[in-house]
Amino acid sequence: MEVDILEFKVPMDNNKTVFVWDIPPVLTQDQIYEQLYHVFSSFGPLYLLKVCPNAPLHPPGFYAIIKFYSAAHAANAQSLAHGRPLLHNSALKVKLSSKQTPHFLSGKNAPLSHARCLELANHYLGFNGWTSDIITLKELTSDEEGEDEEEDVGGARQKLRFGCIMKLSFPRYGVTTRGAAVVEETFTSTGPDVLLQRRCKLQRSVREKALVQAFSSVLLILLGNGKVMVELKQTSDQFEADETEDVLEVNEFSLSDEEEADDEDWDLTVS
Repeated sequence: MEVDILEFKVPMDNNKTVFVWDIPPVLTQDQIYEQLYHVFSSFGPLYLLKVCPNAPLHPPGFYAIIKFYSAAHAANAQSLAHGRPLLHNSALKVKLSSKQTPHFLSGKNAPLSHARCLELANHYLGFNGWTSDIITLKELTSDEEGEDEEEDVGGARQKLRFGCIMKLSFPRYGVTTRGAAVVEETFTSTGPDVLLQRRCKLQRSVREKALVQAFSSVLLILLGNGKVMVELKQTSDQFEADETEDVLEVNEFSLSDEEEADDEDWDLTVS
């Protein structure tokens, strides 16, 4: 049985990236994006779809970069879409990425954004397939708190610091994990409204970061028969989360719970 394993990380593998060449300029760039998204998202969820005009020295037209979360979905899309008249009766040239470019070599396998984590989990597990709960959300005081409140032109300089521990559960699979995060911000407070807005913003940010941390230890195992399994891995991210939990005192109380990750920049020349 074919098995594909997905992590809640930005997909960096070449076998998850598909290139579409020689797209004729009979449609606008936005129309091409919409039609390509309709075609290729039918094979599986997409992390990235970017439509670009051909380089100036090449014939008029476009090319597209499509990045899947799943290598199996990318391979299936390439084999079924290549040579098919999918855009304005023009046969598409669809290839899997064959070699690494500086882009692929330029960064680590970063965690998905909060919005992307939710998108991926909901797609494969459904909105009722997982739950998240706040174990701890508290403001952390600084030993140098007096130094943080300095007078500035127009207001006082303030520093806010929050810590959060989130519990992530997959009831149907009997799997539970945790994530922890600490965030802080220094700003000029011009009144109680500004301070309240900053507190709300930082509380939301630390909850999202803690949930992303929890998802970093989760593996989605896609089976060839269409079923999905959930497993946990032990990662360096999880070790860091455990260390952060040691810093936070666990005060249990409830707060209401509330990609978007920016598109990646590509600099490619079509040949």
